[in-house]
Amino acid sequence: MGGCMHSTQDKSLHLEGDPNPSAAPTSTCAPRKMPKSISISKQLASVKALRKCSDLEKAIATTALIFRNSSDSDGKLEKAVAKDLLQTQFRNFTEGQETKPKYREILSELDEHTENKLDFEDFMILLLSITVMSDLLQNIRSVKIMK
Repeated sequence: MGGCMHSTQDKSLHLEGDPNPSAAPTSTCAPRKMPKSISISKQLASVKALRKCSDLEKAIATTALIFRNSSDSDGKLEKAVAKDLLQTQFRNFTEGQETKPKYREILSELDEHTENKLDFEDFMILLLSITVMSDLLQNIRSVKIMK
């Protein structure tokens, strides 16, 4: 019964399949929550071809899944959603960019309330553009790669 507490009388009514919807079992837990989304790592694991993938393949597949999970039924991403993803999922790359004209231009394009939505290619170009100008990329380039 989903972890909610029902009285035995309510359970029996529910199990008998009473056709009267107003006789639905009363519950002491909160209203039904939205279905919980499946984690990206579990989604990745469910794609057979990705089970033995490289780090690069996993990175792109992860990006594709995040895009798909956030896009609308047409497979497009609202500009406001794209901006939210940048702020929540790409924060380390956007940090310190606020003063850069190119970054401000990108954000102002996302703020425009036009009908234009981003497809996956647009989204990847957006991420790539921000990555290339990021301070984090400079830090990544200086990482020691040999022992």
